[in-house]
Amino acid sequence: MIVFDGVSFSYGDRAILTDLHFSIRADERVAVLGGSGEGKTTILKLIMGLMRPDSGMIFIEGEDITGKTEEALRDVRMKFSIVFQEGALFDSLNVKENVAFCLREYTALSEEEIDVKVRDLLRRVGVEQALEFMPEELSGGMHRRVAIARSLAAFEPKMFLYDEPTSGLDPVNADNICKLILDLSRNGKGFIIVTHKVFDALKVANRFIFLQDGKILFDGDREQLLHSPIPDIQIFISELQYKEEAKNV
Repeated sequence: MIVFDGVSFSYGDRAILTDLHFSIRADERVAVLGGSGEGKTTILKLIMGLMRPDSGMIFIEGEDITGKTEEALRDVRMKFSIVFQEGALFDSLNVKENVAFCLREYTALSEEEIDVKVRDLLRRVGVEQALEFMPEELSGGMHRRVAIARSLAAFEPKMFLYDEPTSGLDPVNADNICKLILDLSRNGKGFIIVTHKVFDALKVANRFIFLQDGKILFDGDREQLLHSPIPDIQIFISELQYKEEAKNV
């Protein structure tokens, strides 16, 4: 579904991604790992056409999107459900209105149909009780769940994109979000999760891409990641070893 062919991207004079080559099928569960500033979120924005690469091509279902107009990119973006780290809910709208916004924008549903759809989506992500809450009244975990519901509102995506979905959450809420991510992928739809939290990535993904200095340092499965001889990866996954030791204290 997604192919990066020699993709490079810079912010001014600072190279973020350099000559990336990879492909991801629509049914794969992929975690993109790496430290802060390594270009993980940039990959998601490039997939959505929110940014354009300096060089190289990006194919979505065999179609090069790098030269597409904003109007043409709308069809590309509807293939994905994306949830950015901050959730980006409208502060002035309650939960119901946040989720209903996209339905009013992109569908011809009546208000009665929108109400039924909103309740169904919130039930699907486990926060129907928050229907009338304002964003500031939501816990971090509920905020992420509502953001996911809103991303599903107007259409059924072919693939999910998550930007640091468990960042800043306590372990219980982080685990709940991981379970929701897996639940939404049970119908064969894959996802890309961008994260620096290897512990959470290992709960949901079965393929791992590790970025360092704008390049792919590692691309493999769970066992290959955990037993990688690459020193920088061993340091990165020490978070997992630390948490396992802490549980046994």
